[in-house]
Amino acid sequence: MADVIDASVSRRPPADRETRTGRVIGISVVAALGGFLFGFDTAVINGTVAALKAEFAASSLGLGLAVSSALVGSAAGAFAAGPFADRYGRRRAMMLAAALFIISAIGSGLAFSLWDLSFWRLVGGLGVGFASVVAPTYIAEVAPAYLRGRLASLQQLAIVTGIFVALLGDFAIALYAGSASNPTWLGLTAWRWMFFSGLPPALLYGIGAVFISESPRFLVAKGREQEALGVLRDIEGDAAPSKVVEIRRSLRTNYTPHLADLKGGRFGFLPIVWVGIVLAMLQQFVGINVIFYYSSVLWQAVGFSEHNSLAITVITSVTNILTTLVAIAFVDRVGRKPLLIIGSVGMALTLGLMAYLFGTAPLDAAGKPVLQGAAGTTALIAANLYVVFFGFSWGPVVWVLLGEMFPNSIRALALSIAAMAQWLANFLVSATFPSLQAMGLGWAYGLYAAAAVFSVFFAAKFIRETKGRELEQM
Repeated sequence: MADVIDASVSRRPPADRETRTGRVIGISVVAALGGFLFGFDTAVINGTVAALKAEFAASSLGLGLAVSSALVGSAAGAFAAGPFADRYGRRRAMMLAAALFIISAIGSGLAFSLWDLSFWRLVGGLGVGFASVVAPTYIAEVAPAYLRGRLASLQQLAIVTGIFVALLGDFAIALYAGSASNPTWLGLTAWRWMFFSGLPPALLYGIGAVFISESPRFLVAKGREQEALGVLRDIEGDAAPSKVVEIRRSLRTNYTPHLADLKGGRFGFLPIVWVGIVLAMLQQFVGINVIFYYSSVLWQAVGFSEHNSLAITVITSVTNILTTLVAIAFVDRVGRKPLLIIGSVGMALTLGLMAYLFGTAPLDAAGKPVLQGAAGTTALIAANLYVVFFGFSWGPVVWVLLGEMFPNSIRALALSIAAMAQWLANFLVSATFPSLQAMGLGWAYGLYAAAAVFSVFFAAKFIRETKGRELEQM
């Protein structure tokens, strides 16, 4: 088989580059639907928090665990996704993720206690973990080098679009019902419909995964080179035979990576794996998901109404989408590393300002900060500027780098370890925020600002530029 491919000469007429690009974009969009559900599933709980607290008489700890239980599942799913995708394929991993999303949406909407809700959220988290590994891996493996940064950024665009749709849906449902705690269609409480709204995109994702091509690099790794050649002809055109040869040289054919392949150096893992782990964790330690998981409660705490708080959250999510489009436009031009450094500096400044404003705000009778007049406006502007700096840098660029920075032979497995670390960091930040909020929001934002300052140093010192390089050169 290898000799046939080495000597292969395309008998097809040269494919039009625009047609090939369209195919790559199409299958990348299907893969990125996992990112949409990733964002949707993690953010949809935002509009339900106050209603859940009232309906189940939840404590701050119990509520924090319910919100963050999906993140525990995400960490477990991310850890399992790499080995599963290496053994059974990227497409089957996507199908499994879609099934988990469907089960979670139904179970969460029918939850009868905070504990079973936490379980169904954990099931959805398993799907999120799978999607967070498989989508960037698959997109990086099917995209040509000149398009890879932009197509890999689709993952983050899909995530932030999923966040936006979830928050917009929460706002619309709460507005229609009068509150997330009020009954609506079929006599079910509004917050239940917020969870049910995840069903249509989950079904679409599962159907799409059935029809897209398998990753050519997975096919070569499994010795299915003729199938890989067919996929690559649609992507690379006449360069497909030589590309199969390059991929084969960078892989140990028919070999499934194991954790032992990631070991090396003095600290357990290969240096490149540690860079990926720290990169993924820093994306969360800057506190971005506090904005999207707790923002409606956060803005209510400083004087905004429930409807206004949800509206502000929707506006923030739109800002996130727009800045992700900026990243897509510039990631293959400017490069990954410069965007990370610029974003880190901006996040450090805006988070520092928010820490100061919340830390020095007067307290009401309940001990909550009250931002009035210019202070409230400044905090709102700073929060959205923070999202701007995150949105064109650490949001999309981290997923681009994680999808391409590892060698072919360990990519899915190494990415699964980094993604697991990311979800554990996300869990830590999300689960501790209610307690930090009780201590004072100035402390919370001060910690996130410190992480942003460290991220400047880390990006400058340890990140290698990958712009324009083929995966086989990593």
